[in-house]
Order: sequence, then structure tokens, then C-alpha cells
Amino acid sequence: MTDWKSRLGMVYSTDPDFRYTTDEPCEEPTPPPARQSLRVWLDRKQRAGKVVTLVRGFRGTAADLEELGRMLKQRCGVGGSAKEGEIIIQGDHRDRVVEILLRAGYGCKRAGN
Repeated sequence: MTDWKSRLGMVYSTDPDFRYTTDEPCEEPTPPPARQSLRVWLDRKQRAGKVVTLVRGFRGTAADLEELGRMLKQRCGVGGSAKEGEIIIQGDHRDRVVEILLRAGYGCKRAGN
């Protein structure tokens, strides 16, 4: 199945060997944990006063971000999400998240208040 919307600006070609390619951004490979520099924040803005722990600064693929978020949520025993290079853990779990990340070999620091 072809995605016709990605070809809207395409002009007809008479070349029989022409192959249409899109300029899809490729994800950068995930560096090893020791080369990551993560920051752990505590945030309650625009969350109806509820506190969340934010892990920012992850570089790598979305699948690896989801896997790290899943591991942190399981070890803390809470819910959350992982998207756009940021992991959200429900509640104030800064100290525990920093400890888990350091044990896993990630470069990590507490940030904020």
C-alpha cells in the first residue's frame, strides 16, 4: 500500500527505473547508558497540583525510551508514560529513579528543587 499523501508534490516521471523515496527522518541509534546524560526533575505544573517525576535528556530510539520507561514504572510500582525524549513517572520518586538509573549504568543527576 502506498501513501499517496506523501507524494502530493511529486511530478510525473517517464523514467521506468525511477524509485520514489521520501525524506523520512531516521532515528539516531541509542548510545550506551554510560554516555547518556539524564536529568531527573520534580514537576507539578499543569497537572492539577499532582506531582510527577520527569526524566529528561534521553537520546535514542523511541523503542528504547519506551523500554526504559517501562522498567522505571515497574520498579517504582506506579504509572506513567514515555514520549518525545521524556519519561513521566507518577508521584515523587526522584531519589528512587536516580538510584535505579545509576545502578543501570546511566549518567544521571537530580535537577530542579
